[in-house]
Amino acid sequence: MRISTRSRYGLRLMTNLAANHSRGYALLRDIAKEEDISEKYLSQIVIPLRRAGFLTASRGINGGYMLSSPPSNITAGQIVEMLEGDLCVIECSKDASGGICARAGNCSSRELWDGLSAKIRDFLNSVTLEELARSRLEKEQQMLEYSI
Repeated sequence: MRISTRSRYGLRLMTNLAANHSRGYALLRDIAKEEDISEKYLSQIVIPLRRAGFLTASRGINGGYMLSSPPSNITAGQIVEMLEGDLCVIECSKDASGGICARAGNCSSRELWDGLSAKIRDFLNSVTLEELARSRLEKEQQMLEYSI
């Protein structure tokens, strides 16, 4: 299983919004500049995030994007799963009926892959945007202290 650039950038976008949650709406071009990500690419990522209810958008002079919920209520797993789809490490784990693989019912390694998929899902769901934002702010503070 590989996490796509779409999910990595989506998580960076959401962490940026979480770190600046108290400031209200943020412009996509400002986030793109801060994160060194193409604004055009971010504009494609915000569409499904907004549709899924993670983001709120506002037009106008003070408009932009912000989180729809507090950062403590959104997990990395929710974001990655929404952008990636199912977080199974192998295709046959997605299909309980055995339609993808005729050996699914008696496969000795399927439990291993199912267990690994569950561990990945559990880990990603155990990390909130609030925690990622806090870690980001701590790292930024360390860089400031180091450069002084």
